[in-house]
Amino acid sequence: MVDHVISFGAFPMFARGAFCSMLVRNGSSEREGALFVGAKLVESDREFVSDTTLAVTLGYRGEPFSGFARQPGQLTVQGELEGALALLFKREVETTCAGRTDAGVHARGQVVSFDVAREELGERSLGALQRSLDALTHDDIAVRAIEEKPFGFSARFDALAREYRYYFVPGAAKPLFLRDMCWHVPKGLDADAMRKGACYLIGEHDFKSFCLAASAVDKPTCRNVMELELFSETVLGEDALVMRIVGNAFLHSMVRTIAGTLALVGRGLREPSWVDEVLAAKDRRAAGENAPAGGLVFWRVMYP
Repeated sequence: MVDHVISFGAFPMFARGAFCSMLVRNGSSEREGALFVGAKLVESDREFVSDTTLAVTLGYRGEPFSGFARQPGQLTVQGELEGALALLFKREVETTCAGRTDAGVHARGQVVSFDVAREELGERSLGALQRSLDALTHDDIAVRAIEEKPFGFSARFDALAREYRYYFVPGAAKPLFLRDMCWHVPKGLDADAMRKGACYLIGEHDFKSFCLAASAVDKPTCRNVMELELFSETVLGEDALVMRIVGNAFLHSMVRTIAGTLALVGRGLREPSWVDEVLAAKDRRAAGENAPAGGLVFWRVMYP
């Protein structure tokens, strides 16, 4: 695919599928300049009644994107996907994701749902739709699968649990292949101490200490962490310490704050029991730093 460069006023964009122009047929004439930004398509002369819900499983490398959620003037995963859907269906297509990821966070199994009319699909198979979306979106997005779900299915509200994994690379040797996918901790980490600290976080708790303070104002902050473990894994010959966490849902920056808090324990700067004190404080200032975004991967979503 060739990247399109289109100037919108004084604002240039260099993102395949984010800004483009196309010919739209209107009666017997053709008009150029049906410009859409993200998923906002100016021209459409047909209306469809949605009766089909599709779910897309995506992977993406987070580094180029300003997060998942669409933002005006920013390259985002949702903006790329909705832009491609608008091209294919020639109208706005609103999507719902299983979990929003921040700028720089990667995904292996993000799930996104949207509604269409079966008439719009025509004779196009889901395999053909998958290939089209994969071709029309950014090179750092992989459309892994598309499947039909019961009408009204929501990638967000029908999810039972989400799994994230955070990759640390401890030790003096800097990572090469995992450089953009991990947090390098040169002085090493005590994995056993981190496991002891992690035990305090398993179960249903108020995780207010572990989320972005502004996002917790007047909002419920109780979540259920079903599983939390740390294990060693060798990836392309590089040794990583992986934090795997499964929960019903997560607060803004919750996983990265847990990773940053456990890293303090692993570096010997805090005792494992300190994690329990952080949890009880219900104050973001009590916890550790927000771990770098590049080490986090949205791994998968579990449904009934």
